[in-house]
Amino acid sequence: MRKIFMMLCLLSVSSLFSAMAQEAKYPIVKGYGGIYEIPEATEVPDPNAEVKIIIDLVSGAEDHKEINAMVNNIARMMNLHGLGGIGKDQMHVKVAVHGGAVFSMLNDGAYEKQFGIKNPNIPVFEALKEAGVEIYVCGQSLIARGFESDDLWEDTVIALSMLTTLTKYVPQGYMLLRF
Repeated sequence: MRKIFMMLCLLSVSSLFSAMAQEAKYPIVKGYGGIYEIPEATEVPDPNAEVKIIIDLVSGAEDHKEINAMVNNIARMMNLHGLGGIGKDQMHVKVAVHGGAVFSMLNDGAYEKQFGIKNPNIPVFEALKEAGVEIYVCGQSLIARGFESDDLWEDTVIALSMLTTLTKYVPQGYMLLRF
């Protein structure tokens, strides 16, 4: 009995170390939102599904010198679906940015003026755009924070508001996630 217990312990530790030794995967958003394979997962996305998601991105960065964790989480969400068998062409993702997350959308000049460094989020947004994500910033949030369209990353689309963006896409079948 003791030998069996020791073998089970060794197998558990071995499995833990092999999981920890995995390299992050980036199946849809290249270089951001790294995720790991879970071979024993039985709850996975339907690889035949068309996935329509709109993300209400309101969370600002905790440390403006780092990538906003919620921006990286968008990449993780997409990569997890990719690892689960959903192809890039099956993913339809839109992001409605407002509140404190608006700072993540600033161009390098405006970000540097606010925080003293270039915007670390821009490369993530560029990778998201390359993966097919559409990014909208709330015009109301811009005005409330004293920003203008010239202060934004060049590929940003300005929406009337986050609220009208959500009420446009949720009835079209987009699943709403809040980050």
